[in-house]
Amino acid sequence: MTQHLTAPAHTRDSTRPGWWRDAVIYQVYPRSFADGNGDGMGDLKGVRDRLPYLKDLGVDAVWLSPFYASPQADAGYDVADYRAIDPMFGSLLDADALIRDAHALGLRIIVDLVPNHSSDRHEWFKRALREGPGSPLRARYHFRPGKGKNGELPPNDWESIFGGPAWTRTEDGEWYLHLFAPEQPDFNWEHPAVADEFRSILRFWLDMGVDGFRVDVAHGLIKADGLPDLGGHDQLKLLGNDVMPFFDQDGVHAIYRSWRKILDEYPGERIAVAEAWTPTVERTANYVRPDELHQAFNFQYLGTAWDAVELRAVIDLSLDAMRPVGAPATWVLSNHDVTRHATRFANPAGLGTQIRTAGDRELGLRRARAATLLMLALPGSAYLYQGEELGLPDVTDLPDEVRQDPSFFRAAGQDGFRDGCRVPIPWTVDGPSYGFGSGGSWLPQPDSWAALSVEAQTGDPGSTLELYRSALAVRRARPELGAGDAVEWLDAPDGVLVLRRGGFVCVANTTSEPVTLPAYGQLLLASSTVRVDGDAAEVPADTTAWWAV
Repeated sequence: MTQHLTAPAHTRDSTRPGWWRDAVIYQVYPRSFADGNGDGMGDLKGVRDRLPYLKDLGVDAVWLSPFYASPQADAGYDVADYRAIDPMFGSLLDADALIRDAHALGLRIIVDLVPNHSSDRHEWFKRALREGPGSPLRARYHFRPGKGKNGELPPNDWESIFGGPAWTRTEDGEWYLHLFAPEQPDFNWEHPAVADEFRSILRFWLDMGVDGFRVDVAHGLIKADGLPDLGGHDQLKLLGNDVMPFFDQDGVHAIYRSWRKILDEYPGERIAVAEAWTPTVERTANYVRPDELHQAFNFQYLGTAWDAVELRAVIDLSLDAMRPVGAPATWVLSNHDVTRHATRFANPAGLGTQIRTAGDRELGLRRARAATLLMLALPGSAYLYQGEELGLPDVTDLPDEVRQDPSFFRAAGQDGFRDGCRVPIPWTVDGPSYGFGSGGSWLPQPDSWAALSVEAQTGDPGSTLELYRSALAVRRARPELGAGDAVEWLDAPDGVLVLRRGGFVCVANTTSEPVTLPAYGQLLLASSTVRVDGDAAEVPADTTAWWAV
C-alpha cells in the first residue's frame, strides 16, 4: 500500500524562467491516448479532452509523438508533410485548439520533429524518383549507384535499424539510403535546401505556439564522408553504444547551433530535446552545450537494472557529464520504443529494453513504483510515458495478425515488439475500450486492464495513479526537488541508496529483503508501507521512501 500525505497545492509556476530545467514532461502517443471521434484511433481531439487529467496529474508539459500527414508506415515517423496534420488525428485547427487549451491550463506543448528522414511520399522524394538520376531533388537525399558489374549490389554494407540492408534500389537502377524502413529515405543534411526547409518548419510550429521540439534520431543527421563500409565491424544498431559512421558525427552540432538561434528568438523559453543514442554520456553532453539543444534523453539511465550499485554509478555519471555544459540531467524509465519498466523490472536483468515475456507482474510493479520515486527525487527533468502512472505492463501476447510495428515484419534489427507498449490506455472500468473511445481500439486491450483504469484507481490510496499524483504534488511543493546538479550520498547498507537534497532524503531499497534504517524525519511518501518505530524505520524490499528532514 502506498503511504502518502495529503497532496500539497501546486506551487511551482510553469511560466517561470528555466521551467524546462526541472520539468516533468508527459509523453502522449496520440494514437493510443484517447479517441475523440470514435474510429478506434486516438487523435488530437481526444488529447485535448483529457488535458485536465494531465493538469491534475501534476505534469509541467506534454510531449506529443508525431501527428503529421503520413502514410503511417512507421506510426507517423515517416512524414509526408511537416506542416499538415494527418486526417486520422484531426486538422491544424485541432492542433491550434489543443495548444491554446494546454496553455490555458498552464501546460506546455512539445511536438516531435523528424529531421533524419521523410516519408517516401514526401513531395521532394516523389519528384526525385520521377526526375531520375542527376535530378537536383535527388541531391537532397542519399542516392548512389550500386556496386557490382551492373550496379546490382548496395553502395555499402550498412544495415537498416529495422533489419535488412539500409539501401533500396529504384527502377532506374540507383539506390537510396534509409537507416529505418524503405519508406523512410534519409535526408542529405549536407544539402543547403534541407537545412533551410527545417529552419522554416521550426518557425511554422513556433509561430503556432508550441513550446519546443523532441528531435527524433538527433544523432543521425550527418553521415561520415564517403559513406564508408562497416566491414567486419559489429553493427550494434540504434540502441548500441559503439561508434558508427551514420550516428553521432560531429557535423550534427552545427545544425543544432543554428536551431538554437531560432529558438532563442521566440519568447517563453522554447526548447529542443535530443533523442541521441551515443556511445557515452559524455558524448550526449555535446548536444546540450549552451549554444545547442536544451536537453538530451538519458538512455543510459533507462537501460539500467534495478540495482543500487548500477543506479548510483549512472546517476553520478549523468550528473558529472551534464555539469560542465550547464545542462540539466534528464531521467526516463519508459517510452514508445522500449518495454514498459513495469514489465522490464518483472524479468531478470540483462535482457535489454525489448522483453517478450510478462515476468513476475507483482515484482515488476513493485519495482516500477519504487524506481519512479527514485527518478522523481533526482535533480533535473523527468519524462513519463503515458500509462506508466497506471502501472501498465507491456502486452506481451498480442497476436501476430494485429501487430503493426514495421520492425516486427522485417524480422530483424530491433526486436519488433514495440506494439506491446503502445496498446491504448484504459480510462474506465467498462465500455468497448475501457473509455479509450466509443469505437474500440486499434490494438486489443487485455481484460485485466479494467482494474488498471483511471476510474478504478482514482481515489484509491494504494493505487499507482495516486502514488504518481502524490509524488508530483510533493515535487512541486519542495523547491529542492528537480533543482540543482548534484546529490549527497549518505551511508547505506549494500543494495540500498540514500541520497540527500537539502531538507529532503530519498531511500531506495533495491534488495529482496526489508532493511532497517534511521527514520530521517517526517515520512512524506513511500511506494509501499514503511513501518516507523521511534527513530528507526523498516523499508520493505523493492521500496522507495521520501523523508522531510
